[in-house]
Amino acid sequence: MKVILITGAASGLGWAMAKSWFDAGHSLVMADVNEVLLKQREQELNAPKRVLAITADITNAGDIQRLIKASSDHFGRLDRLVNNAGITHRSPAHQTDPAVFRRVMAVDWQGPVELTMAALPLLRASQGEILCIGSMAGWMPVPGRAAYCAAKGALTQFFEVLRLELERDNIHVLMVYPSFLDTPIEHNALGKDGKPASHARSMVGGMRTPEWMVGLVDQALAKQQRWLLPEPVSRFGSLLWHFAPTLYLRQVRKRFAGELG
Repeated sequence: MKVILITGAASGLGWAMAKSWFDAGHSLVMADVNEVLLKQREQELNAPKRVLAITADITNAGDIQRLIKASSDHFGRLDRLVNNAGITHRSPAHQTDPAVFRRVMAVDWQGPVELTMAALPLLRASQGEILCIGSMAGWMPVPGRAAYCAAKGALTQFFEVLRLELERDNIHVLMVYPSFLDTPIEHNALGKDGKPASHARSMVGGMRTPEWMVGLVDQALAKQQRWLLPEPVSRFGSLLWHFAPTLYLRQVRKRFAGELG
C-alpha cells in the first residue's frame, strides 16, 4: 500500500482520486487551501491513522515545507506525489489585470515545481511516482486562457526535463492531460479583475466526470505510462494545431467566440 500526497484534495478530481485510492487501501496526505471543506472530507473518510489532512497553500514556501515535514513525521515515507491543485481564468489577455496572470502561474506552475523539489528526498527513498495534472490547453492556444495555457505549457516542459534528470533515481513521472471535466476549477475561474468570472465557459467535446478520469489514471500508472491523453477530440485538436494551424485557429475562433471579448 502506498502513501500518496494529493494537492487540491478536497474537491473535484483531487477528491475523486482521494476516495478511490483510500478505498483501495492506500494512505493519504490530503492538502487543500479550503480548510472547512478539507476538514469535512477528513471526517468523511474517518481514518486518522491512514489520512492526514493539511490546510496548505502551495504558493507559500512555508506551507510547502510544513506539508512535507508533516507527511514525513506522520507516515515516514512518500510513494506518490500528485500535483493536482489548479486555477484558471476566463478573460482576454489584453483586458486582464497582471495580478491574475501572477496568481495563475503561481498555483499552476510555481507551486507544483517547488512542492516537487521539496518532496524529492522522500520520493528518491521510495523510488516513487510523480503525477501532474496538466491540460491540453498547455499544448494549443485557447482564447481567454492565456495565463492558463502558459502555466500548463510551462508545467509540461519542466516535468519533461525533470523526468530525464530523475531516470537514475527510478522515479516515475506521469503527465495527465484531461480536457473538460466537471470540477470546481471552472466554477471558480477568475475574471479579468481577479474576481469570479461572470460568463460561462466555452467547450469542445463532452463533459466527463472526475471518477472516469481516475479510472484512466489508475490504468496509466499500472502500465507505467509517461503520458495520458484521454480525449480523442483534444488529441485531434492538438494535431490540427501542429499540422494545420490556420484551420485550427479558424475553428477555435468559432467555438470560443464568447471568450474574445
